[in-house]
Amino acid sequence: MKKKIKEVIVVEGKTDTAIIQKLFDADTIETHGLALTEETLDFIEEMNKTKGVILLTDPDYPGMKIRNMIMKRIPHVKQAFVDKKDAIGKKKLGIAEAREEAIIQALENVVSFSQNTQSISWEEFISLDIIGDKQKRLMIYDLFHLGYGNAKTLFKRLNMAGITKEDILEQLKNI
Repeated sequence: MKKKIKEVIVVEGKTDTAIIQKLFDADTIETHGLALTEETLDFIEEMNKTKGVILLTDPDYPGMKIRNMIMKRIPHVKQAFVDKKDAIGKKKLGIAEAREEAIIQALENVVSFSQNTQSISWEEFISLDIIGDKQKRLMIYDLFHLGYGNAKTLFKRLNMAGITKEDILEQLKNI
């Protein structure tokens, strides 16, 4: 019996929909990659009001661009991230190429961002010694299921997710 997801999952294409529906009892909306139209954005916004929406785009530049377009319209939309390392196929990078366990984990660890909180200051962020340490940065992205990005994006997402310096130190201590 497949697990039911009540929210509508926003994906980039047909193959993403196929894999989601193989793993879950869930509805999807396809953006057709970067060909995301105003009509589709309107529909996503409407679905977010009625059922809720989860963004699950490819862990690449176009996927990030689609995410940002939708977040401009719906700032508090729920998000699921599959790690780049778990989404590499033979010739492509994406949700359709991702390991099934990685997709399941992403949808079981959905995060919500709020735009106007500051849970960690820039000074606290710098004191964690993340900026020059890519391994540590990637570990923090993983620990909190925040996707992938540079240090500035991590700082922004930590604040949007309400994660404090103490939360980070506590998680790092458990490793």
